[in-house]
Amino acid sequence: MALSDIAEELDKADPSLARYNRQMLWEPIGIAGQKKLKAAKVLMVGCGALGTVLANLLARAGVGQMTIVDRDFIEITNLQRQILFDHDDIEQNLPKSVAAAKKIARINPEVSVEAVVADVNHTNIEQLAAGKDLLLDGTDNFETRFLLNDVSIKHNVPWIYGAVISASGLAMNIIPNKTPCLRCIFETMPPPGMNPTCDTAGVLGPAVSVVSSWQALEAMKILTGNMEALSPFLFSFDLWDNRFQQLKIGKAREIADCPVCKHHNYEFLSGKFTSATTSLCGRNAVQISQGTAMKMDFEQIAANMRNVGKATFNKFMLKCPIVEGDGERRKEYELTLFADGRAILKGTNEASVARALYSKYVGA
Repeated sequence: MALSDIAEELDKADPSLARYNRQMLWEPIGIAGQKKLKAAKVLMVGCGALGTVLANLLARAGVGQMTIVDRDFIEITNLQRQILFDHDDIEQNLPKSVAAAKKIARINPEVSVEAVVADVNHTNIEQLAAGKDLLLDGTDNFETRFLLNDVSIKHNVPWIYGAVISASGLAMNIIPNKTPCLRCIFETMPPPGMNPTCDTAGVLGPAVSVVSSWQALEAMKILTGNMEALSPFLFSFDLWDNRFQQLKIGKAREIADCPVCKHHNYEFLSGKFTSATTSLCGRNAVQISQGTAMKMDFEQIAANMRNVGKATFNKFMLKCPIVEGDGERRKEYELTLFADGRAILKGTNEASVARALYSKYVGA
């Protein structure tokens, strides 16, 4: 069909689709694909760096319903890369998911957004994912990603993995029963503290945009039924070093003895590996215990946290002060890590705050 004919057909289409005219000119989407986007239901877990770009792009693309889940609130250091937020959101002290929903309502009032302020875990992930067409990864830790992976395979719902740190990133599609799942590629969680996080090693906004834009486009392919156009690779890049790779992973599902794909053993969904929190009476502190004991490399962890505070350690434990926010929002904490992976966060008695801090500065 000639471009002029497509334009004429679009002019006669549903007036509510007019804002998507340029998108519908792309023949693989067209009017039929746009209607599929309008009918789609998506769960976005995490609304930080990746999540805000994803939410922005998919709202503008016309994805009909989005459930956005995040446990955190907005801080001044978020604004460098979390593009849906601004100073007014900080002044209003809004949770991230609520602020995102308000912005999307102004960007595209035709999109329905459910804002959920919660810590995603094995007790609520299935309820959140129920009835969704696609699950999107805007998280910052492997425990939640493995939860997403479990619920995806168990309920046959595709999901898109994404991760970013410094100037580099990773992303891949997971289509149940067709592609390798995340645990085919990453068999186990990395030990806490072994990998730097955005809060210890930094992150650049353009790297965030590359990962989340890749995720958003793959999401549009899935939601419009263009499955043959999906990337079969693990996309990897480092913008600073000018490196881009597409890693062939197709055979990983055949080779790996995956507990999820092959044995349908949903260990994270069952809570087997879920970290537990305990409020320590009278100490204004929360203890975090990992699902399994892990050997900690304190020297590496101290090096990763050099931009956070002065960490001191011996063979038994590591301590590091943490300062969050500034001015009236300034809060001081102390992180103590033990050799088996257990941690105590002093300065709060709220489990969700302790888990968030642990994820930000230790990882996993």
